[in-house]
Amino acid sequence: MNTHTSVKTHSHDSDVTEFETIIVNITNEAHGVRSIDLAPADGDKMPQWEPGSHIDLLLSPELERQYSLCGDPDDNSIWRVAVLREPESRGGSEWVHEQLAVGNRLRVRGPRNNFHLVEEKEYLFIAGGIGITPILPMIARCEANAVPWRLVYGGRAESSMAFTRVLAEHGNKVTFWPQDNCGIIDLEALLGTPRENVAVYCCGPGVLLDAVEERCQSWPTGSLHLERFRPKAGALNGENTAFEVELDEAGIVVAVNAKESIVDALKAAGIHVPTSCREGICGTCETGVLDGTPDHRDSYLTDQEKQSNEVMMLCCSRSKSGRLVLDL
Repeated sequence: MNTHTSVKTHSHDSDVTEFETIIVNITNEAHGVRSIDLAPADGDKMPQWEPGSHIDLLLSPELERQYSLCGDPDDNSIWRVAVLREPESRGGSEWVHEQLAVGNRLRVRGPRNNFHLVEEKEYLFIAGGIGITPILPMIARCEANAVPWRLVYGGRAESSMAFTRVLAEHGNKVTFWPQDNCGIIDLEALLGTPRENVAVYCCGPGVLLDAVEERCQSWPTGSLHLERFRPKAGALNGENTAFEVELDEAGIVVAVNAKESIVDALKAAGIHVPTSCREGICGTCETGVLDGTPDHRDSYLTDQEKQSNEVMMLCCSRSKSGRLVLDL
């Protein structure tokens, strides 16, 4: 779940809800990938969502993780996520693969959408590995609206690439690119010539996103839309110093010491700011900046948005000035 080089509306999701679900189905979609179908525990309908949305799985009091919804947005009976078992799991994917079973109850929060499908005349989707998950509903929406699209889907090996059977039904609109047989995706052929009226959507490993981002620098502004599952390399690094944040609406000033984040300092002062990833990739804690200069350490905002200093991520970013005035 999440950085996007696109135009976004800077606001928190006011309709995000938390509720209990029941796991009604688990399917092994590929080697190391399983999908989880969740139905509301109260028998009601699931909240509506749009392609690009993600939810939080509250796996335990100390463990919550974000996963993209990859089912049918028009099916309000279930939500579906697909989870890759990560070799360097911090606990989330291991829990999903080892602990969850059909019939289990699981609290969830969402949906949120930081990866909206914008209206465009044509779409180019580039997915790597488990990055296929947010792309699936986008493809379905394009099909429903009869909008031209193409997908290039890469993975380490065909056996590790999920949902290939359903994707193969789209014929030559989809190009499978298993690395063990084809090498790395030929981005020069895909992106070497900038095109007008084409939205490029990419999700997958950081090395793929970085390469696509570099190739799209010559494309028209707003063409590229990315979603990151992890921060950019080195994004969270930097010298930590103490500073103050002034909350304009609340009319208070809170000190932030060198060892705490802004959200933690605010929490200690009794001010709650919604957070999710705590790494600057999901956009949940995005907050307006009225004065001062943020030290942006997120992997969510575009370079232009960071330069404007109009908003910042309070979970990881800090301040270059002695005081920040926030729209809180």
